[in-house]
Amino acid sequence: MLGGTPNPVLDVLAAHAQAGAIGSEAAHHDMNMRMFGVVMFHRIGIPQRSPDFSKRLERPSVLTAEEFHKLLLHVREPYRTMVLIAGCLGLRASEIVGLHWRDFDFQKSTLLVQRGVVHGRVDDVKTEYSRDAVPIAPELVKELMEYRSRCYPTEEGWLFANPATGKPYHQEEIQKKHIRGAAKAAAIKSQVGWKTFRHSFRSWLDQTDAPIGVQRELMRHASIQTTMNVYGRAMTDSKRQAHSNVVQMVLQVETGDAVVAEKPEPQVNVV
Repeated sequence: MLGGTPNPVLDVLAAHAQAGAIGSEAAHHDMNMRMFGVVMFHRIGIPQRSPDFSKRLERPSVLTAEEFHKLLLHVREPYRTMVLIAGCLGLRASEIVGLHWRDFDFQKSTLLVQRGVVHGRVDDVKTEYSRDAVPIAPELVKELMEYRSRCYPTEEGWLFANPATGKPYHQEEIQKKHIRGAAKAAAIKSQVGWKTFRHSFRSWLDQTDAPIGVQRELMRHASIQTTMNVYGRAMTDSKRQAHSNVVQMVLQVETGDAVVAEKPEPQVNVV
């Protein structure tokens, strides 16, 4: 507000100043993009109303469990394990490349998500709600232990260190050179990237009939509305069961003669 007149640019600048207290590079990037959008919005003469930058221009692609399994067959290590974690846990790309082995408690079958790596820079996770422990199903633990026996070791304990640098890989190059190539080899027509796996994870949770409160906890969303209408905080046992159901879908694990059935994916806004 300037001289009684609403000023969206100043409003975003004020929000940017508040974000400074957070200290997250992701938060600063989001504020910068919002500020740029507001400035351009008013420069090109569109009627003055607040633009809604929370709405996505395109519906994100979502894979079926079968498509994900086919894609995984065309991804070599260490990228295969990265993609597997993305599909089984719904982690963001920055969180995956930022994983340390000490983040895992294999005795308790949990993972503490507590950092991200963007363009080679180690930073906080996207929001304070993203810093949380998630359960790890026995099938995924087995996959991780097998990977650990052959991964490139570093003193810091990175899961995914580039042997050429000893530092985490850049997720953008992995998406460009490995993920999209694997999707093409698997005859998947939709555009596939890191965000596809997070959206797919959310869709698979819904297919397993996981309560929406459980879904919010596993997605580690800051807002109730981000996942959908959420009621209360989920119990740990429910979170483990929902996660285990998704892992079984992804890894094609059968229970008797039955396989988890697929249902149409709802359109949801995942961040």
